[in-house]
Amino acid sequence: MAGQDPALSTSHPFYDVARHGILQVAGDDRCGRLIVTFSCCRMPPSHELDHQRLLEYLKFTLDQYVENDYSLVYFHHGLHGGNKPSLGWLQSAYKEFDRKYKKNLKALYVVHPTSFIKVLWKLFKPLISHKFGKKVTYCSSLRELREHLQCDQLPIPQEVLRYDEKLRDLHRGLPPPDTKKPPPRPPLPTQQFGVSLQYLRDKNQGALIPPVLRLTVTYLREKGLRTEGLFRRSASAQTVRQVQRLYDQGKPVNFDDYGDIHVPAVVLKTFLRELPQPLLTFAAYEQILGITSVESSLRVTRCRQILQSLPEHNHAVLRYLMGFLHEVSRESLYNKMNSSNLACVFGLNLIWPSQGLSSLSALVPLNLFTELLIEYHEKVFNPPEAPGERAPGPTEASGQGSPLSRQCARVGAPPASPCLSRLRVP
Repeated sequence: MAGQDPALSTSHPFYDVARHGILQVAGDDRCGRLIVTFSCCRMPPSHELDHQRLLEYLKFTLDQYVENDYSLVYFHHGLHGGNKPSLGWLQSAYKEFDRKYKKNLKALYVVHPTSFIKVLWKLFKPLISHKFGKKVTYCSSLRELREHLQCDQLPIPQEVLRYDEKLRDLHRGLPPPDTKKPPPRPPLPTQQFGVSLQYLRDKNQGALIPPVLRLTVTYLREKGLRTEGLFRRSASAQTVRQVQRLYDQGKPVNFDDYGDIHVPAVVLKTFLRELPQPLLTFAAYEQILGITSVESSLRVTRCRQILQSLPEHNHAVLRYLMGFLHEVSRESLYNKMNSSNLACVFGLNLIWPSQGLSSLSALVPLNLFTELLIEYHEKVFNPPEAPGERAPGPTEASGQGSPLSRQCARVGAPPASPCLSRLRVP
């Protein structure tokens, strides 16, 4: 089935809906916000899909992310009389998505809107707050969407790509969209973003820790450790790009000038996300996905084994970053960012596949692995005291008490594979 995640388990509580691939997660936007996509073309005929189940599945999935700022991309193409929900269902759905879901939704992009959308907007306008309405952006083409998001990060269905191409053919008089990237230019000697760790080391007198990482961590350690929602909140995309330009030009950056502690936090995440190869490397991706099948008492040991295969430079940078995030988690009483919350924010910024995008089901092991690195920083990065040392016991190492592990327990996942079969979604 098109769009179905091959790793999706038939034991998933919403397998009947999730198997269609209607909902996807696609990394972060330019403001550091998670992107969720909804593709109408993947909705089956109404008689094959229980729309109430669809609503429950949407809430089930979004519940994992709504504590963070996020953006939603709605691909309208493919919605027709055969799969269109009733107006009553739409009204019920809007009421179901209460303030918890709307508060941290920072942008809603409606792609390829039709007259049906305009009619809906008029019908629901009395129910929609002015503040929420300002979050909506209509994009008549993927070219317009590219003005706001990096579309190469989005899991755009083939049906939508073909439809967009058809629309372009109908408007041949307009200049074609820029579908090809310009030839790569040599990086500036002072460039910090989009270049390899080795390049940064060579250009910075052999320093292992890249300047952007060191400077943002230093600033946040001094002034941001107790900021509520640190790394969870977004920042002005224009400001982030301005800071990137200053760093790339070798100019000093004073974060005090921006009056927003979330700017350096987003800059740090952006630096990680723009590395040519993820900090945890492409080679480690499949190994990390297997962390959920490891006995809970041995997971920390397995983390150490996986990290042993990292290049020395990557290991040093990762150890530095995880040490800082461990400090952040220790202030969770104030900043509300424990190791589980931080893992949900950083998982996709540390590792992604060499081809394609990480599916929703892959987020579970990626985030669990990241959580272990943060929570058990000392045990993971420091050698054991004795050769026979075991990792913490099941309760300790599996992170029971963390949101990730509690979700596993609620669905009765077996000890040998506790990772959250309940969260396996495409």
